Amino acid sequence: MYSRYESQRAVGEAQLSEHAPLSLKESDRVEIVCLMDNSVDLLSTTGREEVKGVREWVKHLPRAPIAEHGLSMLIRVYGGTELHNLLFDTGISSRGVLVNARRMGLDFAEVECIILSHGHYDHFGGLPAVAKAIGKENLPVILHEDCFKTRGIANPDGTIRKHPKFPSEEKIKPARYVKTREPYIIAGGHALVTGEIPRVTFFEKGYQQHRFLEGERWRPDPWIWDDRAIILSLKHKGLIVISGCAHSGIINTVMHAQKLTGVKEVYAIIGGFHLSGRNAESRINQTVMELKKLKPKLLAPCHCTGWRGAFAIAKEMAESFVWNSVGNLYRLA
Repeated sequence: MYSRYESQRAVGEAQLSEHAPLSLKESDRVEIVCLMDNSVDLLSTTGREEVKGVREWVKHLPRAPIAEHGLSMLIRVYGGTELHNLLFDTGISSRGVLVNARRMGLDFAEVECIILSHGHYDHFGGLPAVAKAIGKENLPVILHEDCFKTRGIANPDGTIRKHPKFPSEEKIKPARYVKTREPYIIAGGHALVTGEIPRVTFFEKGYQQHRFLEGERWRPDPWIWDDRAIILSLKHKGLIVISGCAHSGIINTVMHAQKLTGVKEVYAIIGGFHLSGRNAESRINQTVMELKKLKPKLLAPCHCTGWRGAFAIAKEMAESFVWNSVGNLYRLA
């Protein structure tokens, strides 16, 4: 397993050093609605003009949105006369994202593609129901081919807890899968799916308990190569990095975004940072140190970041930190 890590690191670094940065169009404005996360907070304020809680921007909220262990973001990208609507991940359940979209008064009719961050069920669980609700013929669902692996987690006693099966293409009709390993430009050139992310930091060491089924044997799957993020470039402000779980490491993810685009400035980082769990919590301090070097203006750790990671970020980077909630609207311009 380590040989692939070393080769990916070498290949990734060589590719990025030999080729010019990808041409990512700058966006005039980006709006991100959190459709699903691990918690709902209807009362707290953020003190940030560009962040609105669900009660601040939904005039008639019939019922509160629900939370579940999963993630989903609706992304609206404005550039010149263009508007692009993207859906990033679909939560863990068949109903959660759809319930929340309905309660927030959101219409999925304009969604032009779905992007899956990786093939774990808390990110693809709602996919068949969401694809059916959107109902567009040949709607692209952009993902890495490793999403189709049979996966599981090793228990302390050596047994394997098998993950739910990834949906077949038949189950997502009328949508269709678009399999990519490399960086992939979408939204008329205004958004970039990172492709495989090289692991270059010394402390983001993968997840040793993860497994995948090869034939009849469970094999180690520590690096989770299908993990990707969405990158946008906000005019005059810098990169917006939206991660699903950041199994690659959130620092690796942001560094890769900078190299892919040639843009150094990082304006916002939103999504799961995967700093929760016994093995991951050991990297919190180093992650915070590296985040401080990046100097993002907005940090919204979600989902699998965990309370220890979120607390450390809030303590050390109070001016940037935002506590995410289901229903948060980020208006970045």
